[in-house]
Amino acid sequence: MATLFEGFTLCGLVQTPRASDSAIQGIELDGDSDHAVVTDSTRAVTLYKVSDQKPLGSWTVKQGQLLTCPAVFNFQTKEYVVVSDNKVIRVWKEEDLNLDKAFKATVSADVWRVHSAPGGEPVVLFQRGAVRLLDSLLSVPQQPIEDILSEEEEDIRWSTNIMAEKQHFVLFTTEQRGEHFLYVQRLNPNTLQKYRLESEDSGASPLSFSASLRDKHINLLYLYPNGCVYQSVVAVQGPVGLEGVQALPRSLRLRLPVGEGELGAASAVALDEAHVAVVGMPHPSARTGKDFLCIWNTNFQTLQAGKEMVGRIRGQVWCYLGKLFVPHGKALSVIPYECQKSSLASALGKLRHPGIAVSKSSVAIPSWNTLLHGDQPQGPTKIVDTRKSKLRRKSQSAPALTVDQVLELIKTGPVEEVRKEVEALVSRGDAQDLQLSVGRLACHLVARSQVETAFYAPVALARLVQTQCLCHSMCPDLLLLALEHKDYFLCQLCLQLFPDIPEGVTCACLKTFIGVPDGDVEMVSLEPDSVSFMEGLVAAGARGGQQNGFSPPLFEDSCDPHHQPKPPQHQDKKNPTLQLEVCPVGLHKAVLLNEVLQTPYSDNLLVPHLKDLNAPQVILFLQYLQFIYLKYSQDVYTQTPVLRSPTMTQIIDWVCLLLDAHFTVLVMAPDAKGLLSNLQSFVKSQVKLFSELGKIEGSLQELHKMKPSKDISQYSIEVIELF
Repeated sequence: MATLFEGFTLCGLVQTPRASDSAIQGIELDGDSDHAVVTDSTRAVTLYKVSDQKPLGSWTVKQGQLLTCPAVFNFQTKEYVVVSDNKVIRVWKEEDLNLDKAFKATVSADVWRVHSAPGGEPVVLFQRGAVRLLDSLLSVPQQPIEDILSEEEEDIRWSTNIMAEKQHFVLFTTEQRGEHFLYVQRLNPNTLQKYRLESEDSGASPLSFSASLRDKHINLLYLYPNGCVYQSVVAVQGPVGLEGVQALPRSLRLRLPVGEGELGAASAVALDEAHVAVVGMPHPSARTGKDFLCIWNTNFQTLQAGKEMVGRIRGQVWCYLGKLFVPHGKALSVIPYECQKSSLASALGKLRHPGIAVSKSSVAIPSWNTLLHGDQPQGPTKIVDTRKSKLRRKSQSAPALTVDQVLELIKTGPVEEVRKEVEALVSRGDAQDLQLSVGRLACHLVARSQVETAFYAPVALARLVQTQCLCHSMCPDLLLLALEHKDYFLCQLCLQLFPDIPEGVTCACLKTFIGVPDGDVEMVSLEPDSVSFMEGLVAAGARGGQQNGFSPPLFEDSCDPHHQPKPPQHQDKKNPTLQLEVCPVGLHKAVLLNEVLQTPYSDNLLVPHLKDLNAPQVILFLQYLQFIYLKYSQDVYTQTPVLRSPTMTQIIDWVCLLLDAHFTVLVMAPDAKGLLSNLQSFVKSQVKLFSELGKIEGSLQELHKMKPSKDISQYSIEVIELF
């Protein structure tokens, strides 16, 4: 499986006059994995801190000068290197303010690219194919540069460098009269191999190249306009010194569904041995005219994740440390991703989640037992066989509809008929391309529901989500549609199974759940484990108990040395712990709030959306978080691992997020004064506890170092002195 998480904008883009021009020449990392060096299409190089989306430095050349290749970071000298006007190499440090005053040298031939990699010296690739180490070139800038590309019509189209087993490789592709070649330049010792790439019958040129190192082989991945993604392999320790041009075999790794036309500005990059990210292609389940960033599984030819990219796509994508950098429209977006180990079950969306079993049988009503646990009525084997034989005879008498036929039925068919056909299609084990079909079915169901207010198929939508072949990016309007129809069963299912829900949608769910009356959700069928967890938590709290390490410390100002305890009779009247015996929200509302707590999010993106909550909603949510946190702290109830429940860390994180987003409002709200005071007292008691633990930390470490006495009988008393 693969997941695309909610992205963020790193910076705006310089608009170019020609549509064919790229807004960014390149993106490189420097010595800090959280830093990105961005070179625009004109005159500027900017260093960004990715996690904060803040520029740390910017350098520009004079008006009339142009940067002609992306800036790179020299990992050996901790300097930046860029080329302006094809021949002027500039070197500077981060603390340098003026690029024009930095070191510069003019070389004798036009430069194509400067490449750098950790563990190696930067190399300079010239437009005619020659390669030089940066230091040796700067020592004699005007040294003669030979022409590797003898033919004037042969031009470089793409290049990169790779470090493999302490060996430095420079790779670049060229085009000559419709033919494409790959050059592999080894450094120290210097050897050059030339390979001819196989050509397409249409004569089309590759749209993009990317290279990666796996198992001592260089894997070259290239994408054609017809959607074919090929891979060629070059051995790192292969034969050297071969004369002439060698044929380079290729294998088809992926055939993308491009629709009726061909891809224009598109690019593909390998994420690992089984996943490829492609930007600039249409989504199989979306309307035409939209470009997406998609992750495909090349082993099983399945779409794993997709995200619409608003604005014009320039066919550029960079991949660094679990993040994809994609320029589109007027912005450069950073989209985190995650690729899990490839298996047939995960590729088809049938990988079972921990504690959730997937049933292949169709369902007639939206019951969690049948959807998630596959519960079937118990009875004699003969009854089960009879039911199977009836289903078999029914399937033989009525031919099953294809995906396209079901899509046509969704446009005009009644809800019940649509439900039956969707369930039949999903339940069939021989249904092809289930990963693509589920997204198309969901989008068509949602689209009709938005147009026809009287049409809504909750069971069919729940069945599609239950296949786990669906994610939020494939059908962005599904969860919002469920909120609109107050389908809390489907909302919970989406929150559990969608790994890529945007923070804005998460807050919309939170706002709806907090505002819904308790009576409206008490009769809704929800996932049994989550309901059982809350029932046990509330029941355990009703029996009372002593808190871990406190008796009870929650509202005692125990850190204040001048604090005087209140008389016992006064504590009995106003001890706030008595108010915690009752959950501030209804049981089923608490279940839905727990699903929000367990939804993945980014702090920076979530806090702005939390500010949309009003003060009463924030206070109620904080009261619930305080309630559930105190129950976790009690010895009377222990969490059951198999039940769906938020963790202690998730609860604390949400308390911090709410306080960050609404601290000023809460301070000014009279109703929140007691709540904030309770939270402050609890923090003080926790600080004191950890302070006391810190005092004995050294003694405890000494106990581990002590050697046990060998003269120990069956009963003995040993005195240990701690100083």
